[in-house]
Amino acid sequence: MSRPIERALISVSDKTGIVEFAKSLHELGVDLLSTGGTAKAIRDAGIPVRDVSEFTGFPEMLDGRVKTLHPKVHAGLLYMRGDEKHEATMKEHDLAPIDLVCVNLYPFEETVAKADVTFKDAIENIDIGGPTMLRSAAKNMKDVTVITDPNDYAVVIDEMKANAGNTLPATRLRLGQKVFARVASYNGAIAGYLADNVPVDGPAPFVVSLNDAEGLRYGENPHQAATLYRTAPGEEACIAHAEVLHGKAMSYNNYLDGNASLEAARELVGKPGASIIKHTNPCGFATGETLRQALEAAWAGDPVSAFGSVISVTVPVDLDAAEFLAPRFVEVIIAPDYTPEAFEKLSSKKNLRLLKLHAPFTAAKDAPTLRQIGGGVLVQKRDNQVMDAWEVKSKADFPGNMAALAEFGVRACKHVKSNAILLVREYAPGLFQTLGMGAGQPNRVDSVKKLAIARAKENIRLMHEAGEGGDLDLDAFTAKIMGEVILISDAFFPFADNIDAANDAGIKFIVEPGGSVKDQDVIDTCDKYGIAIAFTGMRHFLH
Repeated sequence: MSRPIERALISVSDKTGIVEFAKSLHELGVDLLSTGGTAKAIRDAGIPVRDVSEFTGFPEMLDGRVKTLHPKVHAGLLYMRGDEKHEATMKEHDLAPIDLVCVNLYPFEETVAKADVTFKDAIENIDIGGPTMLRSAAKNMKDVTVITDPNDYAVVIDEMKANAGNTLPATRLRLGQKVFARVASYNGAIAGYLADNVPVDGPAPFVVSLNDAEGLRYGENPHQAATLYRTAPGEEACIAHAEVLHGKAMSYNNYLDGNASLEAARELVGKPGASIIKHTNPCGFATGETLRQALEAAWAGDPVSAFGSVISVTVPVDLDAAEFLAPRFVEVIIAPDYTPEAFEKLSSKKNLRLLKLHAPFTAAKDAPTLRQIGGGVLVQKRDNQVMDAWEVKSKADFPGNMAALAEFGVRACKHVKSNAILLVREYAPGLFQTLGMGAGQPNRVDSVKKLAIARAKENIRLMHEAGEGGDLDLDAFTAKIMGEVILISDAFFPFADNIDAANDAGIKFIVEPGGSVKDQDVIDTCDKYGIAIAFTGMRHFLH
């Protein structure tokens, strides 16, 4: 027969709702034990509470490092109710049960997320007694109720009221499982911090434990189950912690495309910019004097693929930008914020998801990236660099502002699946856009010839039909634009046939990393055609 909860030990760093919870437990006849600041908060509210040191007969010591690490605490948690041997031991040593533990841990994750944290501060915020009590209570979850999340307070009180002062066995099991997940996550955060801050021989240990989970409708396809697991929110804006202000719940594919869009848009932080993503590739990428201008230029990069896309922008969405987006079919918009007028305009579209970033939008910081493979996980440093050099290798040079256009192109190309080719254009002084893209091809010449150049020519045709080009006919306008673009490659050209294809299209400027045994053949072919080519010294494969 289930026994009512007689005694609870409460010790929390996050005091959200703790006074109300303690009051409800007291009203249900539960004897309350507590420590330090938690005991003070409960006592100040007029609720009877005993210090743990009174219960154990042993004082807190070593600056509070030892207060709950005592046999009277852990015997009270671990003994099996109804077991004759355990019951006799408890009686022999005058030990009393503790039926409920409410503990949340020192804020280690929040502490180490601060830019100015010292190693000493980090170590002092490693909780010892808290995880130990949680593990003891959770091991005995058959009889002991253990809580580490304030969101569970109401559930526990409601069940105690409905079940003669105790919780249901299924609830105790669920809460116990939740505790072990939280302790694993906590230990993982500590291990990760130490791996980054303590020299080791060879690769450092990499520990990941995630328990903030949200079920999704399905995965990439309807027959695949899917869940989003979130890390603790940090200081960098990210897709998993963006707030959905409007629209349907995010899908698995929305999160994938949203992450790709956000990571690409980071390249444009500091100016109005837009990244338009379809199937994780940036089909549109541009800067502008205003956000609307950036969106118009990005959309023109591939208006067909932009249908049903995910868009990230670098600055708050204003009404002018919203009026451009409103008539177009877009799945998701991700922004630092929205003006009230823009939000009103866009939220009239029920199927459009509007996301607001939870933290300031910054350039990409150093961080690991993970890729699961069969039997393991690949971990690498984030690709947050652009160029290692700028070496013009050809007889022809890059005039004027073309180095800035080239940097823009490399920043965009980083986010295109290999073999990646981009054609980029300066469409107004100091403003840039993508014009054609070749992505994900097994060979580079197909990305150049069949995709990037073909897409650019189609976009040029649309531009001409819209009135650009003045008195120039389509052929002359095409020749003019193709002579102004830069062809960007994410990796070196293995053969000169790519240069032949570029020349056939009228391209006069190429940027690639270099590093092939065929580099001189490529340079010689560029010189033959009068094409300028520069090497950056940095490859950007994205698989």
